[in-house]
Amino acid sequence: MTSLARHNGPGWARHPARLLRRLSAAAGINPRGITDRIRSVPIYVFNLNRYRGRQHEVQDSLRLRFGYLNPQLRDRWQQAGAASGHYFHQDVWAARRVFESNPSRHVDVGSRIDGFVAHLLAFREVEVVDLRPLTTSQPGLRFTRASILSLPYADASLPSISSLHTVEHVGLGRYGDPIDPGGPFAAMSELARVLASQGRLYLSVPVGVERTEFDAHRVFSPITILKHLEHLALVEFSAVDDAGGYIEHADPEAFVDAQYSCGLFVFSRQE
Repeated sequence: MTSLARHNGPGWARHPARLLRRLSAAAGINPRGITDRIRSVPIYVFNLNRYRGRQHEVQDSLRLRFGYLNPQLRDRWQQAGAASGHYFHQDVWAARRVFESNPSRHVDVGSRIDGFVAHLLAFREVEVVDLRPLTTSQPGLRFTRASILSLPYADASLPSISSLHTVEHVGLGRYGDPIDPGGPFAAMSELARVLASQGRLYLSVPVGVERTEFDAHRVFSPITILKHLEHLALVEFSAVDDAGGYIEHADPEAFVDAQYSCGLFVFSRQE
């Protein structure tokens, strides 16, 4: 079994500030968010008074009511959105690849419903498999509750499969799955099992210095992924780098020592 960690001493001991930030995030504490809210209070009060002074300009039903005040104290300090990072780039990348290949059938395993899957639903039907339940009435979305470790499909039966930012979580118990240090490798083997001849597997995982960040995810060397799926043909490797930028047709070796990048793999079964 391929190793998942490069042991240079306990991560918490070498990076106490990082651990403190993650514990704060897990507890719902965001120092930047607190600062933004505090400095927004006087602006909110000023704007509220200005609005009250002009509310006679609108109909009575739209005038201020104390019970309906709903302060939003962070939005003025934030950007319009995020057009960078793992999820933005991987979702666009994979949706474009599926659109271009136009398979007769596409199955997604564990990717974000309100991200990549939503992109696909704009132009095709999608079958989604996830360990967790999903309630939906969205046309074109078919859902099956099942484990990535035991997919309900026959060998070599699917022409197009995606699993984005999913396998790195398998076996950590984060989503109610059983603890299994080898979970990611079993999951990748199961995705490969159901991939049809000449089919496409779209896979993304965090890449860089190998480690397990329990119970969030693992980070893999791209070479680990390539070795485990060496019986498949690599069609493409692209990446999102540590700064959140997209690099098309990248060199896997260039991301072995990354901190937290995203590897975007397309594999095919040639036999």
